[in-house]
Amino acid sequence: MSADVVDSVIRRRAFDWLAEQVVLHGDVLPRAVLSQGFMFEDDRVPLVGPQGIFKPRILEVPLSITTVPSGPYDDGFSPDGLMQYRYRGVNPQHRDNAGLRYAMANRIPLIYFYRVVESKYLAVWPVFVVGDDIAKLTFKVEVDDAEYISQGMTSSWRDSAIADDGSDARRSYITASVRHRVHQRAFRERVLKAYREQCALCRLRHDELLDAAHIIPDTEPDGEPIVPNGLALCKLHHAAFDRQFLAVRPDYSVEVRQDILNESDGPMLLHGLKAMHNTRILLPRSVGLRPDPRLLERRYQRFLKNA
Repeated sequence: MSADVVDSVIRRRAFDWLAEQVVLHGDVLPRAVLSQGFMFEDDRVPLVGPQGIFKPRILEVPLSITTVPSGPYDDGFSPDGLMQYRYRGVNPQHRDNAGLRYAMANRIPLIYFYRVVESKYLAVWPVFVVGDDIAKLTFKVEVDDAEYISQGMTSSWRDSAIADDGSDARRSYITASVRHRVHQRAFRERVLKAYREQCALCRLRHDELLDAAHIIPDTEPDGEPIVPNGLALCKLHHAAFDRQFLAVRPDYSVEVRQDILNESDGPMLLHGLKAMHNTRILLPRSVGLRPDPRLLERRYQRFLKNA
């Protein structure tokens, strides 16, 4: 097979493999899984490496790009809604930067990894490099839809019309939705880590059943996705908190609505909700990550109006 065909086959396999891992782990994947990667014939193909722009040995063009917030590079989103990805170093001709430039010129899709917490990454694919600002040492990146693009794949990415089919509006929409998903996943992982992966009310530890609940909803201007505006809650207590069956007071104690306390409806209501009344929530060990009492007070006042 030609190098172009090998490249195309491996990228398709990487995309399929990532989809399989998301089914197993959710869309926030452990670095250990990504570093291990998959086998292609007799070669192991890892998806991440020590550098942000990563090219497995078997390929000639980078396979993935990784963002580490608060790391050495100030990646983010530009005013036009596109993702920005910083060059490696300051030399535009560095082989990693040249590799991304080649991917842009030949419409080759890549994988984007965003580190939400230590050793955990949100995987987004396929993404395309669509701009190169040498003055700012920055590439611009757009996201496309994995299912849509798979319908147009041929033996070589260079022969595919999908990346050049007038899809700017579609990609802009998808990129904007990815931005929201990145922030929400980062919020969830940071909140769960602060609460040691357990519900603040009932101490349930099953990650699949845990959410990061906003104290002030993210639909409001100051409903920021930061840990002091969050609580780690199991799905039952998240729903009860959102629907004001219960509240967390500024002193970190739980108050269950009086009509719920007066109700009789089996063991789940008794043990799952009524038993939480006047208990204290589990708190993060770091004082700076604990729920902001001012935000809890605002939320509690809303609860009282509906009690």
